[in-house]
Amino acid sequence: MDTFQDRLSAAVRRTAAPVCVGLDPRLALLPAALRPDRSADPVACAAAYQTFCREVIDVVAPLAPVVKPQAAFFEQLGPPGMAALGQVMRYATSQGLLVLLDGKRNDIGSTATAYAEGWLGPLGESNWGADAMTVSPYLGDDSLAPFVEIARRRSAGVFVLVKTSNPGGAQFQDVAAPQAPLYRRVAEYVESLAKQTARAGQYGCVGAVVGATHPAQLAELRSAMPHAWFLVPGYGAQGGSAADVAAAFDSAGLGAVVSNSRGIIFAYRDKAYADSFGERRWQAAVEAATREMIDALRAKTPAAALVAE
Repeated sequence: MDTFQDRLSAAVRRTAAPVCVGLDPRLALLPAALRPDRSADPVACAAAYQTFCREVIDVVAPLAPVVKPQAAFFEQLGPPGMAALGQVMRYATSQGLLVLLDGKRNDIGSTATAYAEGWLGPLGESNWGADAMTVSPYLGDDSLAPFVEIARRRSAGVFVLVKTSNPGGAQFQDVAAPQAPLYRRVAEYVESLAKQTARAGQYGCVGAVVGATHPAQLAELRSAMPHAWFLVPGYGAQGGSAADVAAAFDSAGLGAVVSNSRGIIFAYRDKAYADSFGERRWQAAVEAATREMIDALRAKTPAAALVAE
């Protein structure tokens, strides 16, 4: 099997769209036709989430290379939610999408190994079948090593939280150490792991989560981590723009995928799309929002180079 980083590069090139669509189902925001009558019933809610996410996938599969299910919204429903998550992940894979599980997991030793073995790699090697997942670096190198080892062995990927998009992230990430802020120390370590796993290619299987809401630091970290793919959250609803994420890419338009969740999957609720599509045509709004994001990235970032390939 090709490495995760090779599959990601190929998928971004094929679609000419460095877009990661976040699957963050929320009961109150679902189109009315999909909301269950028994909103307190986790089985009914899980079925609604599964239907909604599958119908989003049907729209975005020809347009974008990656989807990112947010585990929390499925976990909130208990066992039925987790069963729905598994089905959504399998369906996304069957439609040719890469699946990046957003769970921000980590622990030490055998627990980190259990997380990695459970989530990472194709079905048959793992029980969940995620192509990649997000992890927290807070517990240090012995907590990341199991993820990296299993990712290498199973041709999967790991995205380490380096500079997150939320305002509160600065409370710890920007704390000044003797030589550099903490996020730079994390970035240096992520780069060392990415470089070790890069083999003959430019990028390794270890990437970084770097928010679109910090464009200056995004440019700084692109320079500091030349071998790491970036997952860039914070686009759209959190205030990040296409121009803000331009520095995340290399000159060929690779090296980053920009995540957008609410701005795509609930686009029908946005004033920009509500009048044109309305709730009944919510999938058409998903398509329009996805295409608009792709066009913006092509216009304002090196992703324009992907169209010329």
